[in-house]
Amino acid sequence: MKTLIIALGGNALIRPGEEGTVKQMLNNLRAPIGQIAELSRDYQIIITHGNGPMVGSLLLQQEAALHVIKMPLQILVAETQGQIGFMIESTLDEELMKIELDEEKLFITVLTYVKVDSKDPAFKNPTKPIGPAYPVRTKQGQVKTAKGWRQVVPSPKPIKIYQWREIKKLMELGSWIVIACGGGGIPVIKEAKRLYGVEAVIDKDLASSKLAEQVGAEILLIATDVEKVALNYGTPNQKDLEKLSVSEAKKYLEENQFPAGSMGPKIQAVINFMEAGGEKAIITSIDKIKDALEGKAGTHILLDN
Repeated sequence: MKTLIIALGGNALIRPGEEGTVKQMLNNLRAPIGQIAELSRDYQIIITHGNGPMVGSLLLQQEAALHVIKMPLQILVAETQGQIGFMIESTLDEELMKIELDEEKLFITVLTYVKVDSKDPAFKNPTKPIGPAYPVRTKQGQVKTAKGWRQVVPSPKPIKIYQWREIKKLMELGSWIVIACGGGGIPVIKEAKRLYGVEAVIDKDLASSKLAEQVGAEILLIATDVEKVALNYGTPNQKDLEKLSVSEAKKYLEENQFPAGSMGPKIQAVINFMEAGGEKAIITSIDKIKDALEGKAGTHILLDN
């Protein structure tokens, strides 16, 4: 079976207007995870996921609790890997039981750390939105996004997924669904044969693309809050795209059609994946994962002829 990486956006857990309670997050996960359970009949699956709302909430909790020891951002990313991994696993277990695949499929969350460059310019130019969106600016370090004012942090490019060999070995065994690169992975730098965590959040789509390249996945599907990629998004001239060539994607990216804090990294991720030898890349909504793989939804990214 072909290896499929499904990168779940933050809206797989928290929908607009929700508080982000455990009950809400578990209910929201049923839509994508139910589809993933069905797809596991035909694909080897790796699930990756974002953590923007959760890691932002952990930061807010630290700021509010004056007598609690503050943890650096890389530790909070590790916390969210376990937190969200548990919720995905428990939901996946139930969905596999519904379709009587629970005896055939195994699943595991892999704590994943990712090499970044300490000299990456992202450390001097934070762009990655995390935490809740506010209608007005509430503190320093926030920028205006399509969803409101949000805190932004550095988001360096992923160079290497350290656990790729373990993940590839699990894929070769044939029965595993692997959850990896949670929140883009724990960002680390290597100095004098030691790894050190750094204060940043890696974009989960770019990390997913890098993981796909390293394990040799054939298909990358990025699930977000829109069914198709669009030009002139949010304007009267909006145009949804069913297909997008790599050269067109590069052109539109240069024209700033895809903002850095939202669709931009997704487009760069699928470009990277296809140019590294990927077979198929799709961007679609959380609810249309299965339809998109069947060619009935989503924006399909194609190599140039």
